[in-house]
Amino acid sequence: MVVVLYVGLFAMSFDFVSGYTGYLSFGHAMFYGIGAYFVVLVGTGKIPGLPAETPFMLIIVLAGVLAFLAALAVGAVSFRLTGVYFAMVTLGFAEVAHVFIRNWSYVGSNPRDGVGVVGRDGFAVGIPGIDALQFRLGRLAGDSFENVLGTGIDLGAAEVSFYAVGAVVLVCYFAMQRIIHSPFGRVMVAIRENEERAEAVGYNTFWYKLGAFGISGFFAAIGGALFAGYRRSVAPENTFDLFVTADALLAAIIGGFGTLAGALYGHLFHEFLQGIFTTESSGLARFLRDTLSEGILSAGVGEFTVLEFINVFIDGRAELYLGVIFVAFVLFVPRGILGSLRDRLGGPLAETIPERLRRYRR
Repeated sequence: MVVVLYVGLFAMSFDFVSGYTGYLSFGHAMFYGIGAYFVVLVGTGKIPGLPAETPFMLIIVLAGVLAFLAALAVGAVSFRLTGVYFAMVTLGFAEVAHVFIRNWSYVGSNPRDGVGVVGRDGFAVGIPGIDALQFRLGRLAGDSFENVLGTGIDLGAAEVSFYAVGAVVLVCYFAMQRIIHSPFGRVMVAIRENEERAEAVGYNTFWYKLGAFGISGFFAAIGGALFAGYRRSVAPENTFDLFVTADALLAAIIGGFGTLAGALYGHLFHEFLQGIFTTESSGLARFLRDTLSEGILSAGVGEFTVLEFINVFIDGRAELYLGVIFVAFVLFVPRGILGSLRDRLGGPLAETIPERLRRYRR
């Protein structure tokens, strides 16, 4: 489930700029890829001035700063346009970066297949200089603990990675929330609602949009850095590819555009579907094949037997049903999961739930 966290952070960074300014960044995967490749290049000693054993927390921050600068450069050109033209220009920049990284031999002997980190210890999340508060990431290279604080609870490498990455994601989430609820964030929302009115009252919306784009690029790179630190390998297809941005778009729309946390819930929903329709032993198809009797599996359902129906329409078909659900959300639940909950409860959940509990007690 660690994947839910770092991809969820990337989806939240996408929602930060697209959901709160109204400008769809179709090239957002470029910043995710910058963060991921920066970690691997530092880990392999290919960044001058940064040794391979550079603390991971410093690498994360530097990756974010690099993506921030890249976002400013891209945004300075892209924000001269609006609507679909802005989206297409950002996509164009991302595709240029995608093609470049696929053919950049400096990253490895076969850049199209990606590159991994070997020869250094696991990337550790925590406070640099304090070994007790350093937690290495990864299923194999990560830390594990037995009898935590005398509770009898054992934490494997995957669990430690989950909590360590989760702590970073939580800090990033609160940082983005703080920005959204600041005067800067209110201008972002004003741009989304009516940019001409925001300009009429004296705001230079270009600089606010550019700042929001840079901040979103910073947090997108942190998501990519966490991905590379956990996986210890990257490839163009899982970093710079258009479908990486598409996953963030799906998560934001399903979870709730302009809700920030909704993007994380949307990706969690995506992973839930993947788990149900997976071809592995934990999937629904395998469960039905093992549970149903031979008589039921061989029974006819139209032109198919039940077994053929399971193999064709259930086994490994998560993307099919995700597409159907995406269309349904766009048509019938445009506010998404979290947005609809907030509408029904009358505002932000953190404010309305305590108030409703107080009324109930009265």
